[in-house]
Amino acid sequence: MTKILLALGAAAAAFTATPSDARRHYTNYSKCTKYRHGRCVAWHRMTRAQARRAGYAVGYRFGPTYSYSAYNALPGTLVTRYHLRPSYRYVNQNGYVYVVNPNTYRVVRVITLP
Repeated sequence: MTKILLALGAAAAAFTATPSDARRHYTNYSKCTKYRHGRCVAWHRMTRAQARRAGYAVGYRFGPTYSYSAYNALPGTLVTRYHLRPSYRYVNQNGYVYVVNPNTYRVVRVITLP
């Protein structure tokens, strides 16, 4: 009888010891959470739900008929900091700038606006 009680106690301890984050599924997408002097100094790795709500991911295809932002409409500081070129297409939405490959129309880079 004591062996059964000890086994049940050990099983209960094992089930309560698992962290609550074990059920979360993290992605490879990260978001800047803290800026200092215009540079990101702290990153947060997003869960699947957060990444879905954040916007378009790298690899998303916009298509040739999408209304892209003009290269001249982008902030000059953003262009110089991230070395953006006029040969790419850009989408400026919801606080993000999506850099789109003009041949495949797929997002190759996501930049957070400071």
